[in-house]
Amino acid sequence: MKTGKITTLLIIGLFSGSLLKAQEVLTLQQAVKYALEHKAEAKKSSLDLENAEYQIDEVRAGALPQISGSGSLTYNPLIQENAITMTPEGGQPTLMIIKFGQPWQATGNFTVNQQLFNQSLFTGLKAAKTTKEFYLINKELTDEQLIEKVANSYYDVFQTQLQLQTIDDNLNSTVKTRDVIQGLVDAGLGRKIDLDRTNVAVNNLQANRQIVVNALELKENALKFAVGMPMVQDIVLPKETFEVNPSAALTESLVLAERTEVRMLEKQIELLELNRQSMKAAYYPSLSFSGNLGYTAIGEKLPFFGNATSKSAFSALGLNLSIPIFNGGATKAKINQATIQLKQSQVDLDDTKLALDLANENARAQIKNSLLTINSNRSNVSLAKEVLEDTENNYKNGLATLTDLLDAEKAFADAQNNYTTSLLNYKVAEIQLIKANGNLRSLINE
Repeated sequence: MKTGKITTLLIIGLFSGSLLKAQEVLTLQQAVKYALEHKAEAKKSSLDLENAEYQIDEVRAGALPQISGSGSLTYNPLIQENAITMTPEGGQPTLMIIKFGQPWQATGNFTVNQQLFNQSLFTGLKAAKTTKEFYLINKELTDEQLIEKVANSYYDVFQTQLQLQTIDDNLNSTVKTRDVIQGLVDAGLGRKIDLDRTNVAVNNLQANRQIVVNALELKENALKFAVGMPMVQDIVLPKETFEVNPSAALTESLVLAERTEVRMLEKQIELLELNRQSMKAAYYPSLSFSGNLGYTAIGEKLPFFGNATSKSAFSALGLNLSIPIFNGGATKAKINQATIQLKQSQVDLDDTKLALDLANENARAQIKNSLLTINSNRSNVSLAKEVLEDTENNYKNGLATLTDLLDAEKAFADAQNNYTTSLLNYKVAEIQLIKANGNLRSLINE
């Protein structure tokens, strides 16, 4: 029994070791690359692009010869008899009953059709190639949206980690203060009320720490889901993630034509125009070639292997011309509907350009405001730290109360959290600015 438990533990250890990489540092670049390889959205967009190739093959097949073969085998157990009157020369009419046909009949036939002129087919070939280009741009857009989602989730996790670090530092400082007061109380030199107040502060910090730990676990799971990573995988973020680049707000102005959203809508408009041309193609005549070649055999027995009483081949060649004359205005109505769809897409394109321009300006403004806030909060952290150190020294020398010390510790923690929040706001704004400039894929090559 004991040996079985040991074996089970060894097997679990082997499998968990193959699935987990203990405490491996996950950079933003690695997270993005992992997402582009494993996330469902990225996989589906790649499959859409692959499927576009098959759509082109399907449309192209309509321009190639269509060849089919058919065959039939018929057995007539009862052959109908017909009465015929025959009058020999100089003789009397004679009624004769004659069977027409044979019990067995076999037929084989090959048919070929080839489009010679079909405007709708030619337009469909253009549309198929354009559809592939559309899916290619759609894959780029899907990747960019995935990169943005991963980056935001990544920095959200990092902010929570910094908040946890701030609480841990504050908790360690308060525990040290509590231990000093505990020593004074034990020696009869301190007040028990000061010890109780410090214990309350420690308990509150421990409770807040647990809340942040729970939030961190949820955000780490959200990041794993965003990149398509197994939930059992441990992740650790590098400390240098929050690097501030003051020159980010000075980047070149937005070029809307390079944005993936704009290129995708323009390609969609191109597809709608081809759809309208396909509607117009209904006004054009169509011309096709057709031909067939067949063989018929009949006989008293199964007409194969020389059993046929009679054999004959047949064939035909033809040109088929179809000229549309009047269909009650249905084609014109379809063209008008396609024109409306085209105009609506143009409106969407203009609105998207305006929204992208707005997002770009907002990102620039947010970057500038975040830089000012970061500098202010950084200075505030330094000042709060000096105040805390002075208050600790004064408290040890009896020049400051416990309330002053606890307030100084809380003020220092608040300053650190404000600084962390301003860093996150900056990174989110930076992602939006990179997106506005159409450079999200640069995060892969950092």
